[in-house]
Amino acid sequence: MSKVYYTEDHEWISVDGDVATVGVTNHAQEQLGDVVFVELPQVGKTVAKGDEAAVVESVKAASEVYAPVSGEIVETNGDLEGEPSKVNEDAEGSAWFVKIKLSDTSELDATMDEAGYKAFVEENS
Repeated sequence: MSKVYYTEDHEWISVDGDVATVGVTNHAQEQLGDVVFVELPQVGKTVAKGDEAAVVESVKAASEVYAPVSGEIVETNGDLEGEPSKVNEDAEGSAWFVKIKLSDTSELDATMDEAGYKAFVEENS
């Protein structure tokens, strides 16, 4: 069973084995508004924690999706490029952005669980 982590940059990470699936949270997509464009990285690209992993544009603004962990991009969700509105429909499910093969699992120690993330959003709203 995978475990879900959250970041202060409003990304979620679902970890299964040594692969992390990364997307933006429902809170993030609500703040963005209607998503109109998604740019995904190349499979095989190596990212460090904090690097830009993808770009999402909405009617309000363009925003980076940061890599919450270091590793190699092993898969991207090509469906988002053709249907970016999926981010608004299922941000924490089928609208994931990338899958990253983890190079340092200890980076997950700096993330929050769901309760911690909800408290973070409430404190910062």
